[in-house]
Amino acid sequence: MTVALIAIFGGFGAATRFVVDGLIRTRWSSTFPIGTVTINITGSLLMGFLTGAAAAGAVGGRGLEAATIGFCAGYTTFSTAMVETVRLVQGGDYRKAVLNALGTGVLVVAAVAAGLALAAYIM
Repeated sequence: MTVALIAIFGGFGAATRFVVDGLIRTRWSSTFPIGTVTINITGSLLMGFLTGAAAAGAVGGRGLEAATIGFCAGYTTFSTAMVETVRLVQGGDYRKAVLNALGTGVLVVAAVAAGLALAAYIM
């Protein structure tokens, strides 16, 4: 049952990523992958919040596993971020490549911390 829930939530997370990225791309045209960065930050914020809520005893069990391992992992995408970084390098846009790689790393860690802090504040 747990594996099925993770698979379902993971599929929902991947589909949500596809939709959110598409919406962002239609509003902002840029060579910088703002959609992927936004998705990774919001997914990390959610992961931090859920982890903080679990630490406070507010959530747990299969639902937590499905939401974190399934949805958050399906929604966020480190591999796409790194492919986009390589494409920026291949296109000669080294500044954006460095900004994407380092900026994403810093921002997702900050987002997890913010999610944990938000959960601690609310719970």
